[in-house]
Amino acid sequence: MAKRGGFPGGGMPGNMNNLMKQAQRMQRQMEENQKAMETKEFTAKAGGGAVEVTVTGKKEVTKVKLSEEVVDPDDIEMLEDLVMAATNEALRMADEANAELMNKMTGGLSLGGGLPF
Repeated sequence: MAKRGGFPGGGMPGNMNNLMKQAQRMQRQMEENQKAMETKEFTAKAGGGAVEVTVTGKKEVTKVKLSEEVVDPDDIEMLEDLVMAATNEALRMADEANAELMNKMTGGLSLGGGLPF
């Protein structure tokens, strides 16, 4: 007479156990990759290289470099625009690299629900 319900041996079936191990391995790998991404730097230039901004994967600005010729006291607005453009581009690069990493880790699997993964 067969048992009703449950799994033979009283434990998880082999496939479920393997899936759990695989999920744990993936989670560790994602955490390691995320830490590496946080320390990675992204540099963008604006104004033909007159302004250069570097950000980390954590979206922290770590460096701003200005060429002498772009520093014009009579045109502060242009310098502000160039700094803003370079910063936004560096942040976009960081976002894109993070999205590529997540896509690679999940194999393009959509987690749905509009979650930012």
